[in-house]
Amino acid sequence: MRLISTKSLKPGMVIGRTIWNDSGRPLLQDGVQITDRIIGRLVQLNIHYVYIEDTISKDIDVQETVPLQVRHKAIQQIQDSFNSIKRATREKNITYCLDENSKQFVSIINDLMDYIFESKEIVTVLSDAFIYDEYIYQHSLQVTIYSISIARELGYNAEEIRQIGIGAMLHDVGKMLIPFEILNKPGRLTSEEFDTMKLHARYGFDLLRNLHTISLLSAHCAFQHHERLDGSGYPRGLVDFEIHPYAKIIAVADVFDAVTSNRVYRNKMLPSQGMEIIKEGMGTLYDERVVRAFEKVIAIYTNGSVVLLSDGRRGIVYKQNHAQPNKPGLRIFEEDNQLLKATYEYQLEDDVEIVKVELDYVLSE
Repeated sequence: MRLISTKSLKPGMVIGRTIWNDSGRPLLQDGVQITDRIIGRLVQLNIHYVYIEDTISKDIDVQETVPLQVRHKAIQQIQDSFNSIKRATREKNITYCLDENSKQFVSIINDLMDYIFESKEIVTVLSDAFIYDEYIYQHSLQVTIYSISIARELGYNAEEIRQIGIGAMLHDVGKMLIPFEILNKPGRLTSEEFDTMKLHARYGFDLLRNLHTISLLSAHCAFQHHERLDGSGYPRGLVDFEIHPYAKIIAVADVFDAVTSNRVYRNKMLPSQGMEIIKEGMGTLYDERVVRAFEKVIAIYTNGSVVLLSDGRRGIVYKQNHAQPNKPGLRIFEEDNQLLKATYEYQLEDDVEIVKVELDYVLSE
């Protein structure tokens, strides 16, 4: 199957991967032939990319690190827990509620650790596979998956990774205390609204720090995930040595997921673009060791992506490369702007690089 931008879909193309709603029901089943009506519905749902089946992508498999069913269950648990926390805030019994929900969070983290530790593939998260009305729940899960993967690459032990995972899952819990109209504002926040939004880091720490069931280190993840090495972050403007190593991990995972996910105020970037944003801030905003570890564990070029090479050839990613994730295995299907009669497999070499991801590519046959 092949990843293609929604704007490039044509009637007659065939859906290659099912898209689900937040209730776990299929919105669009794989194998369905695309019509103008379906294209219109996808645009309405703000879905930017879908997988299709075609000749150049035959037999290319796309697997998420965490199975879709497990991911959906986890997001539902996060949503239920966060909503109960929001209700408890109004009812003034939030400490009891958080203690009760912490057992659920630990269970989710343990399940995610099992899948990530057992996986032989680098991390792939397909954020368009499920359609959620509220960004925060999906974001919390994806940041957790990225953070656990980074921590594992950095050599943390299981208990440390568990603390990092809980900190990642709850890093935005303070947003439950931010007014809804600010949290979900479709346009740019005013300076006053942004000052209010920034309070979520301190709110999260205050909610978590006195709990017996959650480590104080996990609470500091909520407190410090917007701090930056050069002191430009918030809420306290900490610098490199003042920021806890756990928070440095979550900072990278948080920003990467934020820029590669659909938001109410802007469209998502591709993973390769998101990684470039992170690398531009390496050493000034983000810890270099964390960024280097993230590069090793994340699928920058997702299976099924069409790419243009520096020598003019076009190929489609068919497998990941553990040793060098920026050099995936390719199936070359075009040379000199001419479709080949037979495709061939190619492993990127040092003198050839990917210059562009072309998800708007339309096969002319």
